[in-house]
Amino acid sequence: MNKILSFMIIIYFSCPATAQELYVATEPASNMATGSIGLRLNSKLFHMQHNNRYSLRIDPEIMFGLSKKVMLHVNAYGSDMYQSNVRFEGASVYGKYRFFSIDDVHSHLRMAAFGKISFINNPAQMQVGNKYFTSDEVDLDGNNSGYYTGIVVTQLLHKLAISSSVYYLERFDNLNESKIPGQSLQAMNYTLSAGYLFLPTVYKDFRQTNVNLYCEFLASTALDKKKYYVDAAPAVQFIFNSISRLDFSYRWQLSGNIERLSENYFFLRFEYNLLNVFKNR
Repeated sequence: MNKILSFMIIIYFSCPATAQELYVATEPASNMATGSIGLRLNSKLFHMQHNNRYSLRIDPEIMFGLSKKVMLHVNAYGSDMYQSNVRFEGASVYGKYRFFSIDDVHSHLRMAAFGKISFINNPAQMQVGNKYFTSDEVDLDGNNSGYYTGIVVTQLLHKLAISSSVYYLERFDNLNESKIPGQSLQAMNYTLSAGYLFLPTVYKDFRQTNVNLYCEFLASTALDKKKYYVDAAPAVQFIFNSISRLDFSYRWQLSGNIERLSENYFFLRFEYNLLNVFKNR
C-alpha cells in the first residue's frame, strides 16, 4: 500500500510540471521515468512533391527509461513512398544521456547529448514513370541510412517549456543501394520548440486530461551544398491518466531551396507508458 501511495504522489507532482515538454517533432533534454517502457505508434501522411500523391509512413517505436539520465528508443519503418504498397523499410536506434540538471519546484534547466543510427533499405532515388528524383535532405526516419549526434537544452518555466537542439547528420549507403553521386551527404540541423500547458488551469488529480499546445521550428543546412530548409510544426497534444497521449501535428516548409521528396505532412501519434516495469539496480 505504501508503494502504491508513493507512486501516486510521484505521478501527481511530476506530470503537471513536465507535460508541456513532451514535444511532438523533437525530443527534450528530460528523460522518461526510470524503469518504464513507452510504446508508440507514429504515422505520417506525406504530400509527395514529384507525383502529387499522398504517401503513408508507419513508425512503431519502443522506448526504455534505463535510468534517470539514460533512455533508449528503437524504431521500425514501413511506407508506400517508393512503391504502391506499404513495406518494411528498416530500423533505427536512438539514445539520450542527460548530463546537466538544475531543478526547482516549477522550473528546471536540463541539457542532454543524443545520437541516432538508422539502417534503411529504400532506393537512393525515387522513380516516377520513366523519371528519377533524388533528395538532398538527410532524413534518418525511413529514407536514409546514417547517423546523427548533438546536444539539446530544455528550460521549463511553470506552464511554458522551451527547448533547442543542434546536431550533425551524415548519410550512409542504404542497405540495398549506394548513394547517388552529387547527392548531399552531410548536414547540420537546428530546432527550436515551445510547449504550453493549456489545460487544466488548476491541477487537482492525475486523472485529469492535459491539453498542451506546441510550436516547433526545424531547420537544416547541407554542409556540402548551399542548400537549406526551415519548417514549422504546430501541434496539439492530449495526455490521459498521466500514462497515455495523443499527438496531432502538421509540418510544412516555410523557406528553403533544398530538393526534398515532400515539403509537408500530417503527423499522428499514440503513446502508452508502462511504469515500473523494471528497476535500475
